[in-house]
Amino acid sequence: MHENQVEIGQADVERLVREQFPEWAREPIVPLRTSATTCHIFRIGPRLAARFPMQVADPGDLRSSLEAERTALAEFAASSTVPSPTTVAIGQPGSGYPMPWTVQTWIDGDVATPSSAQGSGLLAQDLAELLLQLRAAETRGRRFSGGGRGGDLSVHDEWVEYCLTRSEGMLPVSQVRAAWKTLRATPRTSPDVMAHKDLTPANLLVADGRLAGVLDAGGFGPADPALDLVVGWHVLDRGPRELLRSRLSVDDDEWRRGAAWALQQAVGLVWYYEESNPSMSELGRSTLGRILAAPDLTW
Repeated sequence: MHENQVEIGQADVERLVREQFPEWAREPIVPLRTSATTCHIFRIGPRLAARFPMQVADPGDLRSSLEAERTALAEFAASSTVPSPTTVAIGQPGSGYPMPWTVQTWIDGDVATPSSAQGSGLLAQDLAELLLQLRAAETRGRRFSGGGRGGDLSVHDEWVEYCLTRSEGMLPVSQVRAAWKTLRATPRTSPDVMAHKDLTPANLLVADGRLAGVLDAGGFGPADPALDLVVGWHVLDRGPRELLRSRLSVDDDEWRRGAAWALQQAVGLVWYYEESNPSMSELGRSTLGRILAAPDLTW
């Protein structure tokens, strides 16, 4: 999927676990086939999972990042209404793998898709309860920092335009461009709140139409309160999405910014993953389709 991608096989993982964490050496290790875009994931027995970053990074910098992730995961778990993984160990480079890696707790549930629970009002209610709980968590004086999603929408103008150029023939580019131009200009007056920052289907676990767990909360931190509203556009059809909005008491400006953040994320998925990760590309298409068809958005 990525030009600087690092591969790792089951035998390498078995050797790394055996050498660095002998207490788990007898556990069966199984590679997982997922749509993940950042880590190779291997299950270690029934209660753990090993995560190996895919892209080349400086080992020292990555170690610091994984330590920060450990802290964020623990903070998220303390605020979440459903189970979420926490880091139990950080491994060292070895056996042909050149970077640090992590071992996290395993959470049961089925990974959501853009359509697996799109009509579920119960899922919408669960997501609303999750977001209310996250928003109630203390920022402790922290504010959004960094270049990712969650700050100023206009910072992403160049990226969105680049993606639209790459998407000619794949998307209704003129419509998406018009939607972005209008939605990204929506004003904001509300302060940062604590946010997951990546509530895509691949990071949601469901069971019987209900939210059963949340994955990849290593970015948990302060951000635009509209950012986590992307989940409504990624996984819910109109009725449940309106229920989500109602439960959160979201005003028009915040709702429109949420759609803008979802558009910013989705437009990069379609062309980038078209061949290497079709399910992620399709997520981008379905999210943009929901935005363009929404009667409560105008541009």
